[in-house]
Amino acid sequence: MAPRKPYPPIDPFRIGRLDVGDGHEIYFEECGNRSGLPVVFLHGGPGSGSSTQHRRLFDPAKYHIVLFDQRGSGRSTPLGSLEANTTWHLVDDMERLRRHLGVERWLLFGGSWGATLALAYAQAHPGRVLGLILRGIFSGRRSELDWFYEGGANRLFPDHWEDLVAEVPVAEQDDLIAAYRRRLTDPDRSVRAKAAQAWTAWEAATVMMRTSNPPTRSTGIGVSDGQIAFARIENHFFFHDLWLEEGQLLANMGRLEAIPGVIVQGRYDVVTPAITAWQFAQAWPKAIFRLAEGAGHAFAEPPILHELVEATDRFEPAA
Repeated sequence: MAPRKPYPPIDPFRIGRLDVGDGHEIYFEECGNRSGLPVVFLHGGPGSGSSTQHRRLFDPAKYHIVLFDQRGSGRSTPLGSLEANTTWHLVDDMERLRRHLGVERWLLFGGSWGATLALAYAQAHPGRVLGLILRGIFSGRRSELDWFYEGGANRLFPDHWEDLVAEVPVAEQDDLIAAYRRRLTDPDRSVRAKAAQAWTAWEAATVMMRTSNPPTRSTGIGVSDGQIAFARIENHFFFHDLWLEEGQLLANMGRLEAIPGVIVQGRYDVVTPAITAWQFAQAWPKAIFRLAEGAGHAFAEPPILHELVEATDRFEPAA
């Protein structure tokens, strides 16, 4: 079978902004078929925002495609705000958006943190969910955060890890998430910029199975407000353990027993290792598990992209 590729670029048929309270306004867009199967795309991070490439994961003739930028992310405002910005605020925002668009039930599509948010929403509102397509599941457990920020992934990427810890004094290196929080919330933009550059460089160096990015030391020069916002929000969520009880999402999978799903996981994903997706697949009888060989974490890696497009093409919603 020839590898599946994304659908051709499309433009939204509607762009809007929705006041969700607490001083936040979220950007959203609708693409594809107004009368099609509703699907909402949940971007990763937290804090990254949606992009034009995400529209192309779905057949525009089949799907009514909804994308939005979560609080403080992308084109939502205020950019980078940490106030009233938690997992449960975002779950509530999704419900506001669903009602605003007049959607009765929708398919949830999310990768990494987007998968976390999809699971949190589905467990809170199972009656509003047609199904889930998830990639590289991250469930926010302490073991997952420790792997990436305290000891585990560093053994595979010692050169890039050295750059990450170089921004923090030795006395603070026993808790990098807390150390970076202090810098990413510093009133001095130059301090925030330098920390954001190092924080995002570590992630960028590890998301792809193959990358040509050489390790570089952080300077803070040329860092955009969007890059700072992304790092601030992601660190903010991790610092607070995503406002989830330890193991909460896995423990509550019984709430999704009647809902179909597809889980796509890169075999060599070091950001969200395969053990988490495997555990969720075992706890979810109606889920189809697809292990993408020769792939890491990023959705754009060909084996993962193939499985995702296959999943959206073949998806059959819950009755």
